[in-house]
Amino acid sequence: MKCQSGFVTILGRPNVGKSTLLNALIGSKISIVTAKPQTTRSAIQGVLTLDGRANPLGVAVPSISGSDNDADQPPSMAQIVFLDTPGILEPRSRLEEMMVGEIREALADRDVLLFLVDASQPFGRKDEAALEWVRAAGLPCFLLLNKIDRIAKPTLLPLIDGYAKLYDFAEVIPISAMTGENLPLLLERILARLPEGPLYFPADHLTEQPMRFLAAEIIREKVGIETRQEIPFSSAVLVVRFEEKETLTYIAAEVVVEREGQKGILIGAGGQKLKQIGTLARKEIESLVGRKVFLDLHVKVRGKWRDDPRFLAELDWRTMVGE
Repeated sequence: MKCQSGFVTILGRPNVGKSTLLNALIGSKISIVTAKPQTTRSAIQGVLTLDGRANPLGVAVPSISGSDNDADQPPSMAQIVFLDTPGILEPRSRLEEMMVGEIREALADRDVLLFLVDASQPFGRKDEAALEWVRAAGLPCFLLLNKIDRIAKPTLLPLIDGYAKLYDFAEVIPISAMTGENLPLLLERILARLPEGPLYFPADHLTEQPMRFLAAEIIREKVGIETRQEIPFSSAVLVVRFEEKETLTYIAAEVVVEREGQKGILIGAGGQKLKQIGTLARKEIESLVGRKVFLDLHVKVRGKWRDDPRFLAELDWRTMVGE
């Protein structure tokens, strides 16, 4: 079977919609999304395999042979390995230094770079700093003007003209990751640039991140949605036990914060806030694993965890510990 395959990294500032875009392209939620900046802390892999059957965006795989009418040619397939990266920032902690390291690694040996910007916000100093990453990468780069569902269409052309003067982008595509506008076009343009190559993963593979990590991310997402102030930035989730029992999946997890006051906010009056977080997380994890989940959730205080290399290694899905 003929196959196109390649690696595509999604790059941009915090809160421009990178995780929303990955989920929309894959057709499944594998990267958590909140309104808080810096929600994504690790590079998240998402694999899209197109084989002529139905896919989330209805995009056909172009014939590699160049002839759509040759009945003797085997059907074409394509596999795109996406990487969603943390938002570009100036690191102020060991955690943020690790996040910047994730971005650097995600730019190695890529076929296409997707540079995502928020079209509803004016270009500023931080956008210029993010663009420096594009220049340094030296990869074929698509500029994606996201959130066009929030702006008046006549403002798009001046925006495109302004960015075109800053860098020689391979493609400039206005999109809405939220509504799906122009995502089929984006996939078609990506496919046009992918070389012929192997299937790197089985056709039903979605991500290399283990279920234990995905469960921790879902819990952290609910913490970010249900809390305010500094809690989302000061919290982490560590799954200390993940056990597949006969009739359910048992998950014991710790939500780690930096101060006792944050612990009180997270637990809430009579434990109601933590209970709500646990309920929301449990239901989503159940939909992911396809069976009942017992979620045992606790809050722990660990001062300055963002600068603790040993604890940060425990959070890394590649070195996760626990039963």
